[in-house]
Amino acid sequence: MSDDLAILQSYIDRCSNWGRWGADDQLGTINLITPEKVREAAGLVKTGKTISLTMPYDGHGPQTGHLGRSNPRLYQLATGPGYLAGEQQDMETSTLAEWRRSTGQPTAGYYDDVLVMPTQAGTQWDALCHFFWRGQMYNGYSAANAGAFGSRTNGVHNWTARIVTRGVFVDLAADRGVESLELGYAITTDDLEEYLDAKGLEIRSGDALLIRTGFMTARRGCWGDYAGGPSPGLSLHTAPWLHDRDIAAVATDTWGIEVLPSEIDCWEPLHIVCLVHTGLAFGEIFDLDTLSADSRADGVYEVMFAASPLPLVSVVDLSGAGLGP
Repeated sequence: MSDDLAILQSYIDRCSNWGRWGADDQLGTINLITPEKVREAAGLVKTGKTISLTMPYDGHGPQTGHLGRSNPRLYQLATGPGYLAGEQQDMETSTLAEWRRSTGQPTAGYYDDVLVMPTQAGTQWDALCHFFWRGQMYNGYSAANAGAFGSRTNGVHNWTARIVTRGVFVDLAADRGVESLELGYAITTDDLEEYLDAKGLEIRSGDALLIRTGFMTARRGCWGDYAGGPSPGLSLHTAPWLHDRDIAAVATDTWGIEVLPSEIDCWEPLHIVCLVHTGLAFGEIFDLDTLSADSRADGVYEVMFAASPLPLVSVVDLSGAGLGP
């Protein structure tokens, strides 16, 4: 075994949660978000201010076709101009049709559209079926379960309504007075601990860690290779720190959470350790700029974090079993 693979295997062995919550578990570290944790998070609400952390789902996002991903596309099924031109008259009752003829005015109508997008196009969670290592996904389920009709195991719908917890905001870019951390900068445990100590913050079991590198700020509107290219991000060597502190979720303003290029000769090794083996929820392409400005204004760096994924359940296979994405 090469030195790089030996390092990877050592972290897998140390950080694995397979079987921790039972052989059938499909939640991973979201198990750590207990009702008590939700009540703790709710207790952080003081002013009632809300801040969205999602990017717009439009055609101006960061995707370039890398890995086959495109930006969202919105298509209209029914429009206001079409309604005014009489395209929806077949929806009218006889009473409404008579009223339209007598007044010359349109009656009831509607606007409707279709959104087409890869599930990884914008702000999103990596489901536990998203990444494999040696033929398996989280908790030992076979990669074969993630087929053409969706995944039989570890679908993102398992987390719907479950991600409501205390969020700890680590704004490294603002703390260092830079627009963005440098490309290829590997965020270390020392970086995280020094920041937390300086802000008087502690990490508790079930927390979500929100990390702002500033990379989205630097690339917004001129994305270049933001999606898949060199990027600041978490070091592989933070994996034991994340595991030992029972962090439930990590979300960043980057495309892939971890530093790129990778620190060892392996594709996305932090995904292999944390997503496949720890079962840690990874949130990518989170827009943390507004939260940054607000936190700098009021000095508050712990929040009630609510980020429920859509209950995306794919088409039904021929056996009639519902399958998740």
